[in-house]
Amino acid sequence: MLHTVAKLHYEGDLSQVEVAKRLDLSTATISRLLQKARAEGIVRIEVRDLAAPEYLAKEVVRKLSLKTASIVEATGAGALASLGGPVGALLQEAGLAAGSVLAIGWGRAVRAVIEAGLPEIPGVLTVPAMGGMQQHQPHFQINEFVRLAALQLGGTPHFVHAPYLPSRASRRAYLADPVVADNVALWDRVDAAVVGIGLPHETAASGPEHHPDAAGDVMRHYFDAEGVLLDPEAGKRMIAMSAKQFRHAPLVIGVAVGEAKARAIRGAAKARLISALVTDAGTAEALLDLP
Repeated sequence: MLHTVAKLHYEGDLSQVEVAKRLDLSTATISRLLQKARAEGIVRIEVRDLAAPEYLAKEVVRKLSLKTASIVEATGAGALASLGGPVGALLQEAGLAAGSVLAIGWGRAVRAVIEAGLPEIPGVLTVPAMGGMQQHQPHFQINEFVRLAALQLGGTPHFVHAPYLPSRASRRAYLADPVVADNVALWDRVDAAVVGIGLPHETAASGPEHHPDAAGDVMRHYFDAEGVLLDPEAGKRMIAMSAKQFRHAPLVIGVAVGEAKARAIRGAAKARLISALVTDAGTAEALLDLP
């Protein structure tokens, strides 16, 4: 039990409340088990001397062959809260203007970016990078992220009111709807995107797919540690931006924090599903330590 609780909290980046709900235990019990895990040496917390963010960003860009990267010095929950500023700066540097298309993903990091707020770039069109999910957690509410992003930017939201993984027949019906078809067509002209980078155990808990060799995923496009897509035909079943559309977009900003995500981030970069990265210093160092 100690190992399970520690893995969910520290590696899975779940809050104590979320761990308690998942294991059907009280929050007080989870807190006590985490303290015991530290006392018994199952979990070790150390403060490391981190390199300057500018140096880390330069090295991450070099190692992952990215267009750009931004590193925040904060750690833990503070790192999530600090992602918004760098993401906004990258969007401004990308030259977005009226008529530009910004695709929005989902996940805890994307939610943190939206909660922090985006800069004013009037006239930008915002669109979800995939259809919706039958999940109640706040970090899955992709159309709401699109609405809030448009409000912050001073732009216009375009929603995709369809599930991301429908049946074959209903997929044809959804895509035949003129409104859905028009909004999905925006994926071919995305100028920038902001997406999360998932871990295999996170995505298994929120969807039916299972890829035992996966290092991670970007909007349900799963890849291994070398960036090889594990299901190249996935885009033909989903209502979501395809891997080709992500690769065609001038700027795709991956947002992720936590050293446990280092392999997933590297895989996303090798798969060319992201071309930029915003993360924290600890995660950047973990990336640079990968062989």
